[in-house]
Amino acid sequence: MSGRGARSVPSAAVPLAGIVGFLVCVELASGVLQGFYTPIFTDIADRLSIAHGDVNWFEAAQLLVSALVVPVLSRLGDLVGHRAILLGSTVVTALASWAVAFAPSFGTFLIAWALQGFYVVWLPLEVAIIHRRTAGDERRTRGAAGILVGALELGVIIAALASGALVTSMSLTTVLMIPAVIVTLAAVAIYFGVHEPRTPGAARIDWRGFALLTVALALLMAGLVVLRLTGPADLRPWIVIIAAAAIGVPFVRWELRATAPLVDLRVLGARGQWPIQLTAFLFGASVLGAQIPLSTYARTDPAVAGYGLGASASTLSLLIGGYVLALAVGALTYPLVARRTGSRSAMTGAAVLVGVGYLLFLPLHSGMGQLTLNMVIAGLGSGALVAALPAAAVAAAPSGHSGFAAGMTNTTKTIGGAIASSIFAIALAATGSIQDVDERGIYPPFSGYLTVWTICGVTALIAAVSLVALARGGEGASVPLAKGVVAGDK
Repeated sequence: MSGRGARSVPSAAVPLAGIVGFLVCVELASGVLQGFYTPIFTDIADRLSIAHGDVNWFEAAQLLVSALVVPVLSRLGDLVGHRAILLGSTVVTALASWAVAFAPSFGTFLIAWALQGFYVVWLPLEVAIIHRRTAGDERRTRGAAGILVGALELGVIIAALASGALVTSMSLTTVLMIPAVIVTLAAVAIYFGVHEPRTPGAARIDWRGFALLTVALALLMAGLVVLRLTGPADLRPWIVIIAAAAIGVPFVRWELRATAPLVDLRVLGARGQWPIQLTAFLFGASVLGAQIPLSTYARTDPAVAGYGLGASASTLSLLIGGYVLALAVGALTYPLVARRTGSRSAMTGAAVLVGVGYLLFLPLHSGMGQLTLNMVIAGLGSGALVAALPAAAVAAAPSGHSGFAAGMTNTTKTIGGAIASSIFAIALAATGSIQDVDERGIYPPFSGYLTVWTICGVTALIAAVSLVALARGGEGASVPLAKGVVAGDK
């Protein structure tokens, strides 16, 4: 079903500017969710009486939920209409955002925060809607995706600056209500402004594959949590992690013979697709996993912990604003660079920028100017990749799988971010660190931050290498579909 505006109008005949305008409102809301909380994570930690390093588990839980729901919602978008799924996921995110504002305890906050992860599917669904409206025109899809990501980053900048300023003059509950209001308005914008022709086909979801994937990811996260609690010398967490990997065997076997697989491994394994998805997985470590460590590092008092900037929430907002402005510039300039150099070369260069930016943290981390320089360099590359990956995946996908391919870039990115967030939480475990009684938190060891920056930089450079392989393999590749799947028009 597609709701309002489900009349039979050729996609190419529908004006693109109008639908992009309403989708910009949605991405502004997405930006608010991604930028509003970062400057006040330490305030949230203090309210919930948890160690600063353990805030990373919030991100890991949310990313895990995102990794589970995105494949299902992306597939449903291909089958029953991208607009319907976009609206439904926005309603769930709005309800979760209201629950975050009023959560009375750590447990309820964690559950509500995790359910906010439904927003991760928004951009892939929007790209799929635009791709269909443009009748598969990659250049126009790429340009529209750049505009959406630019709107997202604008939302992040405004939200980060606003939260850092408001938290000093308003109660934390009132401050947390602001994202809930904005996401609710985004749902209204989708309902009235986003139209889509009906999508034929009955909804078939691979629930067995979903169950296997859920168990595997749940075991993986459980193993990482136990590893955080007991340490690497204990065999129990490693047994759980190995069990999670073992479930991958029946999952792969089932997906390869399923008629409508949750994760079409043949599509993902195609020469034109796997480097894009691998890049998204590796990119998730920095773009999703590194935000909370950046926040807690910048706000750490160097007089007590021996490192950090001792920044206030408002000062941290300015740092985040500079980073996100770089993201927006990267997203908006990517189509121009890709037009001159080719999309694969442009993505490779973007991944190198991300790697260089994070590796610069190793020698340069003692002042706000140094952190800003590093984040601007990484932000330019990150913004380009955020805009490029869904469009590149759609372009390399077979007919009828545009939503799946775009959604999988977010799924793989989210899984990479969830794993990285868990590893970062372990690296930032506060064993042997100094407890600040006044702040009611425990400062992580500085070596943990060095580990975070190294992982972010190295994974980005590995992604660049994989994109070089994509360029050598050609811009596209024939993709054998899953057994029983018939390709249709995009």
